[in-house]
Amino acid sequence: MKTNPTREMHKFGGSSLADAERIRNVAQLIKKYSQQQDLIVVSAMGDMTDNLIRWVTLSSSDPVSANQQLQKIKFQYLTQTNKLLNASETVSQPFLEDILSLSSLLDKPLSEAIYAEVVGHGEIWTARLVSAYLNQVGIESCFLDSRLFMYAERAVMPQVDFAASRRKLQPYLAQAEGKRLIITGFICQNRAKETVLLGRNGSDYSATQIAALADLSKVTIWSDVAGVYSADPHQIHHANLLTFLRLDEATELSRLAAPVLHARTLQPVKSHSLSLLLRSSLQPENGSTRIEHALTASENGKIVTHHNQIGLIELLIPPTQPLDQWQQTALQWLEQQQLLPLAHNLDRPQRLLKLAYPVEYLDNIYLQLKQLPLAVESSFVRYDMALLAIVGYGVCRNSLQMMRFLQMLKTQQVEFIWQSPEQISVVAILRQKVGRELLRNVHDDLFRPHKSIGLVVLGNGSIAKTWIELYRQRREELSARSKFNFTLIGMVSSTKGWLSYQGLIPQLQQRSIDEAFAQSAQELQPQQLINWMSGHPFDELVVLDITASDEVAKHYMNFAKHGFHVISANKRAAAFPLSEFHALQNAFSQSGSYWFYNATIGSGLPLNTILRDLVESGDTILSVEGTFSDTMTWLFSQYEQHIYSFPELIEQAWQQGLSERNPREDLSGTDAMRKLVIVARSAGYDLDPQQIKVESLLDADAEQFSLSEFFERLEPLSQRLQQRYQDAHEDGMALRYVARFNANGQSTVRLEQLEPDDLISQTLPGENHYLIRSLWYRDKPLVIHGPSSGPAMTVGAIQSDLNRLVKLL
Repeated sequence: MKTNPTREMHKFGGSSLADAERIRNVAQLIKKYSQQQDLIVVSAMGDMTDNLIRWVTLSSSDPVSANQQLQKIKFQYLTQTNKLLNASETVSQPFLEDILSLSSLLDKPLSEAIYAEVVGHGEIWTARLVSAYLNQVGIESCFLDSRLFMYAERAVMPQVDFAASRRKLQPYLAQAEGKRLIITGFICQNRAKETVLLGRNGSDYSATQIAALADLSKVTIWSDVAGVYSADPHQIHHANLLTFLRLDEATELSRLAAPVLHARTLQPVKSHSLSLLLRSSLQPENGSTRIEHALTASENGKIVTHHNQIGLIELLIPPTQPLDQWQQTALQWLEQQQLLPLAHNLDRPQRLLKLAYPVEYLDNIYLQLKQLPLAVESSFVRYDMALLAIVGYGVCRNSLQMMRFLQMLKTQQVEFIWQSPEQISVVAILRQKVGRELLRNVHDDLFRPHKSIGLVVLGNGSIAKTWIELYRQRREELSARSKFNFTLIGMVSSTKGWLSYQGLIPQLQQRSIDEAFAQSAQELQPQQLINWMSGHPFDELVVLDITASDEVAKHYMNFAKHGFHVISANKRAAAFPLSEFHALQNAFSQSGSYWFYNATIGSGLPLNTILRDLVESGDTILSVEGTFSDTMTWLFSQYEQHIYSFPELIEQAWQQGLSERNPREDLSGTDAMRKLVIVARSAGYDLDPQQIKVESLLDADAEQFSLSEFFERLEPLSQRLQQRYQDAHEDGMALRYVARFNANGQSTVRLEQLEPDDLISQTLPGENHYLIRSLWYRDKPLVIHGPSSGPAMTVGAIQSDLNRLVKLL
């Protein structure tokens, strides 16, 4: 059926509407999160339904107490009405008229119809009040009593007459064009025009059912919690909010009587492909849970749920009956009667079929079982049982989680354990209540990270700060994905360190990184830092070297000896002379720690990763070539524009941060040489820096001068390059600084003349081109082309290495 994209459904529960202050809050939510034509279903405010039930109950047994209860109801409603409305009589007068009418009804013998009429008025009064307040604050709305259009006959679980109800609703939708409709939840009407209650969580069911009747596509249920958590957040305060939940997981959770969802609420969601969002009305920005119809998922449990009001019905099977056939027939009959248990177990030695149900339904179901078309020798009812379960797609196939759950249950009084046929839940029925300690232990053993990781960032430049900001935003996602607890405990510059085992992120809530570092960092010597890190309280410590420092690289051996993992964007250590590089690799290997350096080259392009993958897959790398120097690519591309001289361009690159801090590292070929060494080693070759023939563009004495003096002495370089450029131009060639690794010949870093259509000569500023030739890509090289610089790219490579590391820990 075609959906109506211009309208959505919002439902607000009783706790969200408990008093005037919360109704004002709901009005703000309606203004912010809903559109003019949206439908809004409301529950009775606060504990109004419970108060009405007490009034009905007392009316037939204790008139004095019943009158006191009535006065409480009147005081509760009129107080909130007067607080909210400037002209409260528009709502209070119909309320008082209803009270007189309901009081007259309660003078008659109590019937189901009278009970429903009285108890269902909580939704009517609340919807009237909400609609009146919305109009008062300029949000146009109309009140609609759902009994005017929604039909269902009285039953344990009334079934809405969809066709008739849908047809009856259409005129009301047309009349409310351009206005929000405030609709009562929980109630409908039968053909005798009597009020029918929709049962437990009836207002949630009303919302999804009315959304289906109105051909809507989206329903948001607002309550006092943000959605579905990994456990009851009222008992497990560190339970995790689940951003997404499969519909079959939500259905199973509701089938197990979890309070956040009811199975009937999900029926229209499933049959009409509704999108369902669960959100907190008290803290709307604290996340939400979206119920998805089709969502790929790994096979693991997501939620620990429990219920402490469970009972068992035990059916003794006659000795003449075959057990399996009898059980199959019994379960088929229970399914036909919509009486399937939460879990069941066949005790073969005792010939008992045990059926678990919530206690509130137990006696009624026990009576209905008298109609079971099978011989039963005897039957029993047992109370004071409890349910503890794990829910999640394929959880029963997750051997690790199943093993942990069963291990936790070894010390408990277990009646039986049951697995759902769909493998989506494992249920333990216990002969004891599920206490907070047991719930927490099961939850934490299954879901909480089992290792803690401390992170120390070396560097306080733009890349380091960009990574810290990314980490601040995504640390919870990183922890949830990896099952580790991460704490950023240090940020270190060349002379100072901001260190705290408790973590730095809390101090960044109100301050920038620069402000926090300036206020908190202390003078620090390298050995002091290593001593402090060696005393860390975490399971693992990871050093992120986001510097360009030779001094930091020299400490890698100490990092390895202390068992620290290192993720490096610093090229120095990865391009050490071969003997030092191997010694460093051995040191990390012997300490059981890891060293990753994908961020040293390619500015986030997966060059090193692709080379390693090819080699590990059986290929042999023959050559790798490319620009390898973002600075040199920019310099020669700009030089061809004939706007600035080469010395002017060098100074511009340095001032704009496009070059190394010492631009002589670019002009001498040292930076490109380091990258080429790293690439060759990733390709499986033991290449030493001394084996590369490097053409420096500098004079031999260039390193002897200060940086300012160096800039003043660039004229000879300018003249040489002018001649080289003219020669290339006369030959119709492009001048580029190129690095080439050749497995069977000389590896070089030098200034070359290239054909204009060569890929490397076509490389633009801000780009990288890498050409890989191998046994598999001999004739047509594998080309990697992408951005060449930027903090975000390098940060992505650092984060990729961190993700790779945690998978190995």
